Amino acid sequence: MDEAAARFADTLAESYRIVYEEAVETRGRQGQLAQDFSERVMDHLKKQTESGRAASERLTDQARRQQEAGQAFARESVNAYMDFLNTAFSQYREGAQRTAGSAQEGARVGSKAVSDVVGIAADTTRDTAGITADATRTSAEIAAGQPPIADYEEMNVEEITEQLDGLSEAELSRVRNYEQGNKNRGTLIAEVDRRLAATS
Repeated sequence: MDEAAARFADTLAESYRIVYEEAVETRGRQGQLAQDFSERVMDHLKKQTESGRAASERLTDQARRQQEAGQAFARESVNAYMDFLNTAFSQYREGAQRTAGSAQEGARVGSKAVSDVVGIAADTTRDTAGITADATRTSAEIAAGQPPIADYEEMNVEEITEQLDGLSEAELSRVRNYEQGNKNRGTLIAEVDRRLAATS
């Protein structure tokens, strides 16, 4: 009787041990699965962050190149204006020497030349300021990551799609990056990608 009870106790103890080991092993597998899932999520988030950073760097570089191009154009305009100014005054001086016998005629020619130079100088300065302002404004918009469509946030996908016609490759890229970072509407992003592929 005692031997049978002892065997029963051993068998029961062995059953408990097996059940416990199975529970420990199952918990270990679940922990490994949870760790693997967490690592995959972190890796995905890391890739998304790196992609966003690369896009931001490209936009910033594009803005810098546009600003440099605007500044270069402004410098060339100023240089051209200075060359014209030197030529105009040289012509005025030669005209004044040729008409030294007629003081009245010389004064009239000189006054007209100065008036023309001042008018052209004002036009050139105004045009240069406008070009520089446009380049600076465009660079600021690109750096801020805003889409080149007014009231973008209030539009639905169909309305935004209608506004995509006529946008440049850079502007389409701005729309895509902004949409992906905000509402992330798949149909709109797919439409922008299709147009970007068509411009390549």
